This record gives sequence, structure tokens and C-alpha cells, in this order.
Amino acid sequence: MPNIFKAGDIMIGAIFPIFNKQENVIASFERKMPRANCKGFDLRAFRWIQVMMFAIDEINQDEFLLPNISLGYKIMDSCASPTNVLRAALTLASEQEEEVSTTQCRLPLTALVAESGSSQSLAVAGMFGPFRVPMVSYFSTCACLSDRKKYPSFFRTIPSDYYQAKALAAIVKLYGWTWIGALQSDNDYGRNGISAFTKEVEKMGVCIAFVGTILRTYPQSKILEVVELIKQSTVKVILAFVPEGDLHPLMKEVVEQNITGIQWIASEAWVTAARPSTPEMFKSFGGTVGFVVRKMAMPKLGPFLKNISPYSNSQSAFISDFWETMVGCRPCHNCGLQSANVTLNSQVCTGEEKLNFTDKFFDVTQVRVTYNVYQAVYAIAHALHELLFCKVDTNDVLRQCLNVSQITPKMVSHHLQRVNFVDGYGENVFFDENGDPPASYEVINWQLREGEVQHVAVGYFSTSTDGTYKLTIKEDDIHWNTGNVIPKAVCSDTCSSGTRKAQIKGRPVCCFDCIPCADGSISNTTGATDCILCPEEYWSNEKRDTCVMKITEFLSYNETMGIILTALSIFGAILTLATMIVFLRFGETPMVKANNSELSSLLLFSLLLCFLCPLTFIGEPTVWSCMLRHTAFGVTFALCISCVLGKTLVVVTAFRATLPGNNMAGKFGPVQQRIIVFSCTAIQVVICILWLKINPPFPDKVLKYNNKKIILECNTGSDAGFYAVLGYIGILSAICLVLAFLARKLPDNFNEAKFISFSMLIFCAVWVTFIPAYISSPGKYTVAVEIFAILSSAFGLLLSIFVPKCYIILIKPDRNTKKHMMGKFQKATH
Repeated sequence: MPNIFKAGDIMIGAIFPIFNKQENVIASFERKMPRANCKGFDLRAFRWIQVMMFAIDEINQDEFLLPNISLGYKIMDSCASPTNVLRAALTLASEQEEEVSTTQCRLPLTALVAESGSSQSLAVAGMFGPFRVPMVSYFSTCACLSDRKKYPSFFRTIPSDYYQAKALAAIVKLYGWTWIGALQSDNDYGRNGISAFTKEVEKMGVCIAFVGTILRTYPQSKILEVVELIKQSTVKVILAFVPEGDLHPLMKEVVEQNITGIQWIASEAWVTAARPSTPEMFKSFGGTVGFVVRKMAMPKLGPFLKNISPYSNSQSAFISDFWETMVGCRPCHNCGLQSANVTLNSQVCTGEEKLNFTDKFFDVTQVRVTYNVYQAVYAIAHALHELLFCKVDTNDVLRQCLNVSQITPKMVSHHLQRVNFVDGYGENVFFDENGDPPASYEVINWQLREGEVQHVAVGYFSTSTDGTYKLTIKEDDIHWNTGNVIPKAVCSDTCSSGTRKAQIKGRPVCCFDCIPCADGSISNTTGATDCILCPEEYWSNEKRDTCVMKITEFLSYNETMGIILTALSIFGAILTLATMIVFLRFGETPMVKANNSELSSLLLFSLLLCFLCPLTFIGEPTVWSCMLRHTAFGVTFALCISCVLGKTLVVVTAFRATLPGNNMAGKFGPVQQRIIVFSCTAIQVVICILWLKINPPFPDKVLKYNNKKIILECNTGSDAGFYAVLGYIGILSAICLVLAFLARKLPDNFNEAKFISFSMLIFCAVWVTFIPAYISSPGKYTVAVEIFAILSSAFGLLLSIFVPKCYIILIKPDRNTKKHMMGKFQKATH
């Protein structure tokens, strides 16, 4: 295999992907395996070789680092292939003829600088791990390589993808991207990178719409499938966790099909690569954002690179390929022998060609991976120095404590874990327990300036020892693919306040419908997953984003119903007062005298109280109004019915007293009438006192009738007390009705029993219908029903008993005589 070799006291191996693609080789046991044919000379990898050579020359000239000990190297090509990198690693680990002829003794491989790709590093680290051969990678970022049990001697000078995944997730979170696509390379780097990223963003509620898989060796048909996947998807942000060599075929196809309007997020493996950073690619990939390791200016490297020439160092492998790539022709010293990498169309150089030092290859002002290679070589050198040299006295004098021939890879690996030094550029170099360096990234943005794609630093990402991280971005400096507008990447727009997310069946969690909150619940933030129930006394507004106090409702004097009922109540009271005035004015007439003026006056007084009683039911309930309205209602009606009962008994006894041998009138005089009225009323008073004592009525807020309203009403407190009051009135009215009904046919021109019977029928009918109406009426209508029942029964008693009498007194005074009133009664006795 072609290699670059330099002898030294201590040998360091190195593997670089100098060519980035290996042609497929069909293996067969029937013939010898042909040599791998590699294509695609990589200038970036060739510069990595040069910086390793530069670093070793610098160390060999250093008087303090490994004094009097020279480092040698053997550098081989991996072709970016896991199989080829294994072949190269095994070659490095074995003795070669050229080494025997060049040196006096056998030189073991003390350490290895390798490799660029994570899959290649995994292959070598897995093979060398059991032998503790230290391996320092400069560009393998797979987090899987941090597993010390599997890869005990693996180190690297580039941060693990564990941190890059956090950095990528942080930028996705920062801009609220929840619906993104992903591309991965079909190797350990891509699969582990996307897996780590997915774990991070899933915690944030981000959905991966698709994961496309690509590889540089894939046929064009598979590349087209991934391109079609991108075209069919609705995503506007795509993360490509892919090495530049694997991504380039897809990038060309995306540009060819003119797919634009997508914001690309790049991993460190391709965001600063030179090959895709062209104005042609910028049409589709402009504004790309990604993370890269810190950059460094290495001015001393510049002259070293400019001295590369196939004519001064003709024995070095790969120089001819470099020269052909840079100037377009191959040098003539190998004209007779064609190497495996020489094509039939290669042009032979004249020797007059000069390098273009303005090429990016010679720009050493902002190197990144190149600097990682430099640190890797110096880390190995410092580990060797700590191994070979020790202090002999208190004067800090160093001497060589170990012979070079005694060095074993295990010793180097042990000391490599402990290195901690500051390199020539002021950077602190050390490894953690997993062999990883501290993580620090720059945020890079692709911008087109003066016709060239520039990788502009627009922020940084850093981690601390306690596990926290910080992402800082200068948003005004970013040029997005969509211009100055930050790309929007959501499957469904964020639900506005007043709505909640409703998952769409069969779709990812980022795809949802926005459902308005139900009555009585709100969402006062955007993107709410659930609505919040309002407190009991609150209700949601029309927009469902705020809880507002429920409307307080009670039967008031200001509303129509309250005004009508108040007017009827006052009218009834006035009508009763007018009747009382008539009876007082015509108190000496036969009609008034015949109808027991005392009981009539008491009855009118009780009816007046009955008409005024509804006024306590109207207005906002209070503790006193609630106790007053029910007890006043019960007592006044008990008094009223007691008076009616007394009048009924007077009529019956008056008729019985006229019969021969009957002495009922003497037993039922004015005193007995008063006793009956007041004793019957007293029973109701006792019931009311017990009710108020045990469990009185109280003002209550009722929420069950209407969700949007708070009904203020008087809770009866004790239902038994309430129905006892009603029941007692019902018993009195029933007795009155029975007695009056029995006396309805007494032979009198003005038989009051008829009117009492009629009034009691009205009274009983009203209160029988009141109970179901009262129970079924909601809110303030319950109070209205109760008032209506009071007024109806009061008007029934007033109109039935007193209107016929007032009619005779006022309209037909000729009938208001004793003779007329006794007419039928006298006929009946004859």
C-alpha cells in the first residue's frame, strides 16, 4: 500500500482518507485480492498529512520536548473505507522491509493518529483496543467511541457527537422548529449522530418527519429516492448528519432538481468543507447553519505548505496526485510507471508549473480539523515525554528514566490519559475519563460574499464541567435560506389561547388540530395541551382565554318581573285597605254586622300582610330577609286561614242556633272565635320558631341551574320546617273547605259559606299546583312562582269573600237591609 515514511527513534502511525472513495472490489477465494483502487483525491486530508509532518519536525527540533529523541512516522491512506483502514492498520502494526533496511532494530508502533470517519475509527479502535495501542482521532465524533469498556485506548481531539447533538437540539429549540427532516449516512457516524439528536429533541416535543439514509457508494437510484422523499415532505428544515463525501452526490441532485426553500442544518463533517461550498450549491444550500470546532491561525504552517513540490521530494507518495489536482498535470519522474491513481488522460508536467498560493489549501488563518491533527501529534509527544523522562532531584533536573526500546503501547496509553499541557497556540490540551476533549463549537452560517461562499461565524456553543451548556447566536448576522425571515418549521401552527391541542390519529405528536376549550374552561397560553377549568364562581369568556366572574342573578326590583310582582303586591295591599275603609265606613249596616265585623277586620288585616309579604321575596337575599320571608309568609297565611275558619264556624253555628233546642250560639261567641283564631295562628308561630332555631333559612349561591350564572336564593335550611309550614296551612284550608262546603246550601239571601267555599277552592288549587311548579322552576323563577302563589291565593280570598259584600254595600244599597238578608232563611223556617 502506498505510504509516506520517515524513520525515527519512536515511530507513530497515521491513517488519513487521502482519497475519499474506494471502488467496489468483488472478493473471491479463487484469485488473489486486487489492490484497492481509490478515487477522489482530497486536498483537505492531504493538508492533514502535511500538518502531521510539520508537527513532528517541530517536535524533533524542540530542545525541551523529547530531547535527543527523534519521532518518525508512517502515513497510509484509508480511502474512507472501513475495510481499507483495517488493511492499513494491520500494515502499520507489522514490520516492513523498508523499515528493516532503514533502521538498525525493529521499531514497534507506539501510537496511531487515525481516523477521519467514525466507522473507520471504530474498526481500528476495536482491533487495537485489546492490545492497548493508543489511537488519537482528529475527526471521528461518534459518541459510541467514548465507551471505555469497548475502546479503552481511544482518544480524540474533536468533541463527541454527544455534545454536538445537544448543540443541534439547542438551535432547534431556540427557533421553535418542531417539524424537521433528517439525513444520516449509512454508517456509525450518521446513525449514532441522528440517534443522539433524536433523543435530545424528543424531550422538547420535536418530531422527526423522516430520516433519509445515504452513502457515497449508493447507486443513483437510492439517492433519487431520498431526493423524492424531501420533495414530498412538508418540512422546511432538514438536518444532515452526514460526512461531506456521502452528502455531495445528494447535494448535486438537489441543485439539479432546483429544490429550494429548505433551511439546512449541517453537522461539523460538512459545514466547512470546500467542495460543496460553491455558488452553484448556494442556490439550494445558502443560509446553511451548522456547528464546527474552534478555529486557529497557524502562521508557521504556511511556509511549510508552500514548499511542497514533487521535484524536491519525489519519493513521497501522493505528491503527484496533489500536484495534478492543484496544477492539472502529473510530474514526469514517474512517466515510465503509471500508478494506480494515474488516468490515461493525465497530462505530463513540463516542470514550469507553479502553485496558486491564493487557494484555500494554503489559507492557514482559520484551520479547524488541521489544528486537531496538530494537537493529536503533540498529545502523543507529551505522553511519551512523561513516560521517558523523570525528575532526579529537587532542582527539577530531568533525565531519561526509560529506554526507548522498553516502551510499550500500554504505557503510552496510560500516560496519554494523564496529559495536560498548553500547546504553542495557548490552547489547553487534556482528555476526560472517556478520552474526549472539552466541547466547544462555533456556529457557522453560509453566506455569499463577492461571488464566493463564506463560512461566517455567528455564535458559539460551550459546555461546562457541571454539564450545563450555553448557546449564543448573533441573530442579526444570520442570512437564512428564506432571507431575513426566520424559517418556520411546524407540522401544525401553534394553537392560540382559548384552544387546546387535539392529537390527529396516526400522525406524529407535532401534528394536531386546535379545538376550542369547552364552556367553563380556558387556555390562557398558546400551544396548551389541556384546558383549565374555571373556579366554581367563574366562567369562561367568549374567547375561552379568561375566567370571568359569573353573573349574579336574583329577583330584583329593577327587572320587569320584579316590577310587575311589586305592582301586583302593592295593588293588592291598596285594594285590601280600600275594603277595610268601606267596612269601617259602613260598619253599622246590616251587611257588615251580619258578617262579623271583628273577624272581617282581622281577616282584612291578615290579607294586607299577605299582599305585603312578597316584598320580602324581591331583592338580594340576606340572612334577615331569608328568615323573614318564609316565617312571615307562614304566619300571615295561618292568621288569614284561621280567620276564614272562624267565619266558617260562625256561619254554621248561626244557622244551627235558630233550630229548636239548639244552644250552639252561646258556646261560640266572640271570645271563642278569638281563641280559635289566635290558637291556630300560635301553632304556626311555634312551628316557625322551631324552624328558625334548629335550621333556619339562609342566603345561598346556587350554581346548578345555569353554568354562566350564580343564582342568589334563600335556602330553606330545613326542608321539613318549610313543608311543615305549608302543611299546616294546607290542613287549616282543608278544614275550612270542608265546613264551608257543608254549609253552602244554608237558606240565606247572602250565605257567606258559598263564598268561603269558593275562596278555599281557589286557595287549595293554587297551593296544590304551587308545589310541583316550585320544585321544577329554576333560579329566580322559583321565587316568582312562590310570590305568584301568595298573590293568587290572597286575591282569591279577597275577591271571593269581600267583593260581593262591597258590591251590595256600594252598588246595591237597597239590598243592605236586615229583611232582605233574612228572606230565604225565614221561608225555610216556615
